[in-house]
Amino acid sequence: MLSAPADVNNDIDAGAEAEAGGDAAVDDAAAADDAILAGFVVNDTISNIGHEFYRYFSERLRDGDELDVNLVVHERPSARWGSLIWVELDGVILYQRFLPPNISLLQPVAYSAADWIREAIAQQSLERMFQDNFDIEGDEL
Repeated sequence: MLSAPADVNNDIDAGAEAEAGGDAAVDDAAAADDAILAGFVVNDTISNIGHEFYRYFSERLRDGDELDVNLVVHERPSARWGSLIWVELDGVILYQRFLPPNISLLQPVAYSAADWIREAIAQQSLERMFQDNFDIEGDEL
């Protein structure tokens, strides 16, 4: 009985794996193009007040529908004035406020900020839908 040398079997197996892997690589590249990460709320706060604001803010945002944008919550603490908190969307400040040092008042402030941000995002998406910029690319505006 004749049998194929070990090299031939390994070459056949390697060719089948490469062919299957090539299809998988194409599928992964197509999936990567379709997958856009959205809905993140990034915490860039420093103090306890900022962390508590972020916690209440993100809690309120999670209660509603999923976001299709990414937000960043920044903080600049001040010993005299409390903390300056601002929320950015694509580098544009949507919300900005000084927070008092009293943490017990933070939950209603953070909840109202989250509600306001949701309204601002909805307003921006409506404006983008009705904006007439068919002949101008986004970076040319």
